[in-house]
Amino acid sequence: MIKRVASYGVLIIATIISVFPFLWMVVSATNKSIDVTQGRLLPGTHFIENFQNLMSSVDIVPALLNSAKISISTTILSLLIASLAGYGFEIFRSKSKDIVFNILLISMMIPFAALMVPLFRMFGTVSQFVPFLGIDTLSAAVLPTVTTAFLIFFFRQSTKMFPKDILEAGRIDGLSEIGVFFRIYVPTMKTTYAAAAIITFMASWNNYLWPLVVLQSPENQTIPLLISNLGSSYSPDFGVIMTAIVIATLPAALIFFIMQKHFVAGMMGSVK
Repeated sequence: MIKRVASYGVLIIATIISVFPFLWMVVSATNKSIDVTQGRLLPGTHFIENFQNLMSSVDIVPALLNSAKISISTTILSLLIASLAGYGFEIFRSKSKDIVFNILLISMMIPFAALMVPLFRMFGTVSQFVPFLGIDTLSAAVLPTVTTAFLIFFFRQSTKMFPKDILEAGRIDGLSEIGVFFRIYVPTMKTTYAAAAIITFMASWNNYLWPLVVLQSPENQTIPLLISNLGSSYSPDFGVIMTAIVIATLPAALIFFIMQKHFVAGMMGSVK
């Protein structure tokens, strides 16, 4: 009995710690800036006013659209490339492929900040020959984050639980390897794709550092950059900033709640 009470106590404390920042953000969006700075924890009546001030001070819709374009493009390309790589590393396993895979895993130890200068110079050079892939384009914000070593590792580990007999049955029926992948592997691994999609979309949606470096014109800024600009003014209105953060949080939260069941199943590595 004592153990159970202690367990529930720890879970309640962990829940409060996890939920409190989100709750404080929502409450702050309904209060004036002065109330936010004073730490008011009760809902106010100024949400409409904060929303109107936000819409009149900045153009938030283009920033949301830019974030959506980058996040959706990154998610689709990442799922395709990472799943193909994870499938290939596991199904067609060999010593040489294991060496390449281990090199990929080592690359996870390199911080992205160390890669920014080489990436910036590379895209600066590309700008001279292929303008739509150069600096200050949405493509430049997408390409370096199209896939990661973690995502490839995630798909490879999930593929270990994939029933290989189904692949053999598809090959016997005359399917090509691409056909086996798209018609058998992809539908069977839908929970893994759902989990990977949530992880990738949320990471891309909230990405701040690389878009800050590569997106230089105001019309290309993403929602995290716009919120950062709101907070960098001489006298920031924290009620307006919190309202912008609430709006920016909604798309990622909506996608997570819609795909929550698949996310849990995918993270546990289940294959149905």
